[in-house]
Amino acid sequence: MENPRQSLIPSFLYNSSSSSSSKRLFDLDSLMNSSHGLHQSPSIPSPSCSKPKSFVIQAPSEKIELYSPAFYAASTVGGILACGLTHTAVTPLDLVKCNMQIDPAKYRSISSGFGVLLKEQGVKGLFRGWVPTLLGYSAQGACKYGFYEYFKKYYSDIAGPEYAAKYKTLIYLAGSASAEVIADVALCPMEAVKVRVQTQPGFGRGLSDGLPKFVRSEGALGLYKGLVPLWGRQIPYTMMKFASFETIVEMLYKYSIPTPKDQCSKPFQLGVSFAGGYVAGILCAIVSHPADNLVSFLNNAKGATVGDAVKQLGVLGLFTRGLPLRIVMVGTLTGVQWGIYDAFKVFVGLPTTGGVTPPAAAKA
Repeated sequence: MENPRQSLIPSFLYNSSSSSSSKRLFDLDSLMNSSHGLHQSPSIPSPSCSKPKSFVIQAPSEKIELYSPAFYAASTVGGILACGLTHTAVTPLDLVKCNMQIDPAKYRSISSGFGVLLKEQGVKGLFRGWVPTLLGYSAQGACKYGFYEYFKKYYSDIAGPEYAAKYKTLIYLAGSASAEVIADVALCPMEAVKVRVQTQPGFGRGLSDGLPKFVRSEGALGLYKGLVPLWGRQIPYTMMKFASFETIVEMLYKYSIPTPKDQCSKPFQLGVSFAGGYVAGILCAIVSHPADNLVSFLNNAKGATVGDAVKQLGVLGLFTRGLPLRIVMVGTLTGVQWGIYDAFKVFVGLPTTGGVTPPAAAKA
């Protein structure tokens, strides 16, 4: 009989070699063995010893119980590492992309954009704005991944096991959208300073002088001027990022990989996470690119509106300006993020994200 206290989230969301109930059975068998050993002759095996010895000596592989406070804490730390480190590493690409969006006449292409920046600012200038990037995207990653795991379980519990299995993609979409609403509130101030520092030479060297200057110029609320366009960029991006990743990984294990996920090695599973993340990242870049152009435009020009951006960039420009570079950047970024996130989960004793829907769950 299934434990009524067990989470209603479908088991396929995480394939684990052991569950909390199996841990309890393991502990119970160990206690039974100890208690029987006190009263029985060594030559007479106790009932619990009739099971294979391999069961007794195979301790649960997970060090953290799923959906416990420690699980959400680990997800939060994994999100910080995944987003903070990767976005900081691609600061030069982001710098060129933002300048191409703001001043396409000067930064005509990726190669010429790098050439202009190197000539005017040197190698050090390619990493201008890395501090607000690190802090902003670390905060965003903490909320994005931590709250995604929380909302995914929360909505699954509300739906119940049958509907959660049937409408799992909607669970992914709703959970990621809810998480991103919170994550962007954490990101927005640092994103505003980053864009201004990167696209206006002389505005500031970085966060220490750029933030006070921005607040003096725009006011504290000006840090959130780009919040709505940021939501417009990041919410579709994140919905695509998580839902497509979960679906792609499930399809890979179901149709392309002959070995069941729980029999694949951890390095192989992490490779699948990277591949699924890279494909998901390409889709994310295409979906969110118009809003990305808006965010760069609004944070660069004081008092600018969405109408001003559309008028200056044009509708076609909103969808295409800087898109090839962003596809390369976001595809690589998303693939590495999922690799780092799942690697950290494996490190702390958690299963990787995604997997194949078991037949029982699929029929439910």
